[in-house]
Amino acid sequence: MARPPGTLLLLLLLLRLLHLAAAGRPCGPVRLSRDTVLGHLGANITLTCQDEVPANTTVLWQVEEQGAAGGWGRQLAEGNTLLLRRLRYEDSGHYSCSVGSRLLRSLRLLVAEPPETPQVSCYRRSHDKDVLCEWPQQEKPSPGTRALLWVKQRFVAENATEQRCRYFSKARKFVCRVKVPPGTDDTKHLVVSTCVSNSAGGSAGKDKIITLSSVPVKPDPPVNVTVQALEKAPQRLQVNWSYPSSWDPRFYWLRFQVRYRPEPAPAFVEVDQVTTTWLDIRDAWRGTRHVVQVRAKDEFGHGAWSEWSQEAVGTPWTDPWDFTSEMEPFSSQVPMEDGSYGVTLFPKLFREDDTNGAGGAVMESSTHPVASPYAFLVTGGSLLLGIALFVGIVVRYRQTWWTSGQETTKPEGEGQHMLVPLGLPVPTFSDTPLLSHPAPSAPGMLHMTHADFSSSGQ
Repeated sequence: MARPPGTLLLLLLLLRLLHLAAAGRPCGPVRLSRDTVLGHLGANITLTCQDEVPANTTVLWQVEEQGAAGGWGRQLAEGNTLLLRRLRYEDSGHYSCSVGSRLLRSLRLLVAEPPETPQVSCYRRSHDKDVLCEWPQQEKPSPGTRALLWVKQRFVAENATEQRCRYFSKARKFVCRVKVPPGTDDTKHLVVSTCVSNSAGGSAGKDKIITLSSVPVKPDPPVNVTVQALEKAPQRLQVNWSYPSSWDPRFYWLRFQVRYRPEPAPAFVEVDQVTTTWLDIRDAWRGTRHVVQVRAKDEFGHGAWSEWSQEAVGTPWTDPWDFTSEMEPFSSQVPMEDGSYGVTLFPKLFREDDTNGAGGAVMESSTHPVASPYAFLVTGGSLLLGIALFVGIVVRYRQTWWTSGQETTKPEGEGQHMLVPLGLPVPTFSDTPLLSHPAPSAPGMLHMTHADFSSSGQ
């Protein structure tokens, strides 16, 4: 039984559509020339000059230096083979072997790694901007790696539009701009295909089906973020920012999220549902520098948050005349694990600053040139107290010295013993009195002895 011609035509049409779809996105390694050798990063490779080398000949290997004009560059080794260990990207280049002045062979070495498979996500920076598709990279791509993107309407036999993608080294990702012809219906399905290839291989990402109306909106980060101190407000900071240039606030607004932290703290405090381009922080830490970042989202909550803005820093206002407030501890207003508050932190009278990014510590005092009157009072009082203490010590020691001097100087003869010469003979007493009794006098005369005279004188 013959097959109906309508069914055969339908099969041929489907095959044609599949062929067109496949032909629109080829993905494979870049073809290498015959004199090109491929090496993998970190591996060893051996370069061979010729299959057979005449005896008693010396083969010399050289590598061409970048920027060398005319001739070859650095000499490497001698021998028919050259072993290169642990290849790096810098080892890519032209190598040659020669005997004397006769060139035998020239090779080109390419050091590359097969590319990673793209994991594509698409978004729009605003409602009236082109669609951007991107995918991250875990490792830096090899030199010579290229990324392509194709866009075509689904179930339509037409050639895909090819577009080049750009690699951003800081963000470590490829970004492609999807250019849609003007007048394209927002509800039409589009097929997005990607391919990354280099000399070591090629890798195609999974096709992504999108519509212009379903692509999420992801704004660019806010710009011109500044942090300012408010006068006479030691716990407040004023944060200001601007809309990104890719977003027109005349048609749609953005809502913002702000996060901030004092530099000693590791975690951020987040504030949601901010509809203005400024925020007044009222619980800042006294005398402490704060780090602030802002991100944005569509006002209706559609799409995704933007990336965080660049960090901005600021320190609350400090009263230069308030010496006591600088010396007293204050509450950090950080909740503890048990649910209580009031972690006591002591303020910094001096702070450390990084000089030119070199990590050097610079001790800075108060930036106000006028000294506090309390400092003069405390200094004067301390000086007077020190003088009084010194005078008291001098007077006390002087009295002690005077008393000790009086005790050492005694009256003459008091507490002293008579000095007896040594070695003198002790006089002996004789039984014969020195004075003999006088002879009896004549009768009638009065006779008085020395003892009687002494007793009478008493």
